[in-house]
Amino acid sequence: MQDFPIIEQLNSVIANKTVDEVLVSLPIDKYGPLVQAIVHQCEEQGIIVRVRTEMSTLRIARSYVDDLHGIPLVTIQSGPQDGWQLLSKRLIDIMASTVLLVLLAPLFIAVVLLIKWDSPGPVFFGQERVGLNKRRFRMLKFRTMLKGSDHQQCALEHLNEAEGPVFKIKNDPRITRIGAFLRRFSIDELPQLVNVLKGEMSLVGPRPLPVRDVERIDVQWHKRRFSIKPGITCLWQVNGRSNIAFNDWVRMDLDYIDKWSLGLDLLILVKTIPAVLRGPGAY
Repeated sequence: MQDFPIIEQLNSVIANKTVDEVLVSLPIDKYGPLVQAIVHQCEEQGIIVRVRTEMSTLRIARSYVDDLHGIPLVTIQSGPQDGWQLLSKRLIDIMASTVLLVLLAPLFIAVVLLIKWDSPGPVFFGQERVGLNKRRFRMLKFRTMLKGSDHQQCALEHLNEAEGPVFKIKNDPRITRIGAFLRRFSIDELPQLVNVLKGEMSLVGPRPLPVRDVERIDVQWHKRRFSIKPGITCLWQVNGRSNIAFNDWVRMDLDYIDKWSLGLDLLILVKTIPAVLRGPGAY
């Protein structure tokens, strides 16, 4: 691909800023190679591109005719297209999270009491995560570690057992007794129903990564996982979780994005229950 200085500037922006869409209005007959380079960069990271003319040789994304205030455009998109299915997905998220928060209220109360009995500190743990199109939000969990453990991670980096940019320790010394039980059955993840209700997450979608992990991603195609709203469970959760290498984890996320449907969401939700009870890779 021919090099253009503007591509470096574009990469800097989309790598560090929240970008929903990129609009290209350059004349295709004069700037064809540059337009193609812009499309490929955005396509690789799952960012919607709108251009004023036809594009060719798309590697991943799909194109469809659109208009912006009467201006004809060709929209290039690798994530699910807006429509009744995405609207239905959001409505299901709202109804299901509301019902589950009510039904699980007694369990929440019991977990709160156990955490307070087990160790001093807050009941909930909020961590900044990266969601749709790299938007940052505060994801909620029940606290499973000793108070202040998040500040000790740098000192434990040498014990990291995970491949790629993520951080995992099977026998993390910071985890409390109750925390180990909560993690074993993924009970610590239940407060994320609040994130789902707020629209920051979905019931099903790629797991939102911590900022620390995202900043260490050095493979462009890995970033396409940010082209859809993150979720509580996805293909990774029902296929072994922490026992899966990061590259395979991302491939599962992209496979979910490419094949997404309401039926696939339902299938993943059904498979999540026995996966949680078996607890493979839960730590």
